[in-house]
Amino acid sequence: MSIGDTLNDTRLAAYVKATRSRTYSFLAALPLFVAYEVLIRVVNEPGAGAVRVGADVWIKQALAWVGADRMFWVGLVVLAVGALAVWTERRRRWPMRPAWFVGMLAESVVYAVVVALLVSNLVAGIFHGLHVLPAMASAPDGFGVPTMLALSLGAGLYEELVFRVLLVTGMAWVLERTGVRHGKAYLVAALVGALLFSAVHYIGVYGDPFTWVSFTFRFLFGLALNGLYLARGFGIAAWTHALYDVFVVTGALG
Repeated sequence: MSIGDTLNDTRLAAYVKATRSRTYSFLAALPLFVAYEVLIRVVNEPGAGAVRVGADVWIKQALAWVGADRMFWVGLVVLAVGALAVWTERRRRWPMRPAWFVGMLAESVVYAVVVALLVSNLVAGIFHGLHVLPAMASAPDGFGVPTMLALSLGAGLYEELVFRVLLVTGMAWVLERTGVRHGKAYLVAALVGALLFSAVHYIGVYGDPFTWVSFTFRFLFGLALNGLYLARGFGIAAWTHALYDVFVVTGALG
């Protein structure tokens, strides 16, 4: 192996390690937060019922229940999470390289396409050749493309935060404290998290009509996102989810 190959391997290892960190995940996810909060206000007409991602509503309702002004506290929580991420990793002193954020976005594009194709082919095999992706692209009546794009960004951010960071990580932590081995704890948490992730898409006024095809697709897609979250961190998992939804809305994966 040449010196150049060794240097390339070292740079790649540094990139993989840094971009999986909490610091990079927070900074990479921040544009999703800003874009979603801006776009969702643009597409929600004054006087009409506000449309938001379910996981976003859950978080803001939780803040409202304790008497907090939701948007003020959401902004404060975002800043606090970012500060905590940087503080917990302060000794690592991750280098801030713009090219690495571009690399994270490129990875997310690849994962969104590859995971969608793998899961859709698997589900098509299970259900004897049905074409799956169009079934995942349906939108409630009256929702235009701008609204769906805003919701796509919000789903990538808030659903990954709720189902991957809070639910899967939290459940695995509780299971480990009860004596379950680390690997088994995360496996159980990932399976339960994927089931709940799929199930919530059929709840509420804007819930989809239930079919086993779409439920199975979302369950397997949730499992893939769990694996991606564990392997590559929250930032890439959030962008992968958001970009997949954007690709479906725009017909890029149709």
